[in-house]
Amino acid sequence: MGGAGMSQPAVVCERVEKSFGSGEQRLRVLRGIDLTANYGEMTFLLGPSGSGKTTLLSIIAGILRADGGTVRVLDRDLARLRNGEGAKFRLENLGFVFQQFNLIPALTAAENAAVPLLAAGARRKPAVERARALLADLGMGHRADVLPSKLSGGEQQRVAFARALIQDPRLVICDEPTSALDGAAGRHVMELLRNVAVSPQRAVVVVTHDFRILEFADRIAEIDDGVIQKIETRKRESS
Repeated sequence: MGGAGMSQPAVVCERVEKSFGSGEQRLRVLRGIDLTANYGEMTFLLGPSGSGKTTLLSIIAGILRADGGTVRVLDRDLARLRNGEGAKFRLENLGFVFQQFNLIPALTAAENAAVPLLAAGARRKPAVERARALLADLGMGHRADVLPSKLSGGEQQRVAFARALIQDPRLVICDEPTSALDGAAGRHVMELLRNVAVSPQRAVVVVTHDFRILEFADRIAEIDDGVIQKIETRKRESS
């Protein structure tokens, strides 16, 4: 994939529409969204519950299809990807950090982190070795053989980050990564994400309603009632 399209934004949404249901039950969730997310930046989607931000994130990830408008991710028009192509595209190019860590209880930290590589057909031994190296970079080398039930919440979060980054994705998508955390823990998670995920070859998109972490954003798109109310580009405070 290399640096193809690097001069273009990683994500471009134009006039994106999405509804659920039909007839009188039809609910317009997205009402003409225009949004870009650039390489080397953290773009935040900020809004209350029900504002449409998670739906937009799912469309950017290719999990949902837009009803109207265009969505280009890593210079690919998602509407032109057939079903099998979409899954392959996500596996090869996207990393996900979920609100719930979604670790597999029977697998060790290293095995959990290696899951995307294994799903892509990598051999188990080199995949787990690569996961071990990434966990070591995250300060988790000594916990690589531990099961999730024996890890603290912060340690589980680091395993989730390792899993998201193991394929060296060009787009990392985070869904409410701090919603279950107190202020100090949430800040620590965002510092970790900033340090390990943001690079000139990668874009990071974060959905949140947590105003405490906005200092980590390069751009903030505020969504309410399916419409982007404003987009703020900000100079982050030096850490």
